[in-house]
Amino acid sequence: MASDLNSVTLVGRLTRDVELKYGTSGTAIANFSIASNQSRKQGDQWVEEAHYFDCVLLGRRADALQRYLTKGQRVGVLGTLQQDRWQDKQSGQNRSKIRVLVNDIQ
Repeated sequence: MASDLNSVTLVGRLTRDVELKYGTSGTAIANFSIASNQSRKQGDQWVEEAHYFDCVLLGRRADALQRYLTKGQRVGVLGTLQQDRWQDKQSGQNRSKIRVLVNDIQ
């Protein structure tokens, strides 16, 4: 069975310093968010909109790059989209969140 294409490339600025954690197996997990601006025309004016993307980088690169990735820095990421799904414990409603699983960062 052929798999579908799942690839994303983003360039933007870090919205906060990288948050580094370690999994139960000792794997480094770097969580960060990227803001990417886009201009669009609204009537006679150009309006700039910011879009925010949550990203996760795993492994030794996460550990090594964590100290260099600081708020406001421009970065480019290549990765795949991943959807997390869970049920809210308080309301019982189904929730989901899409994030970028980073394969490469510049």
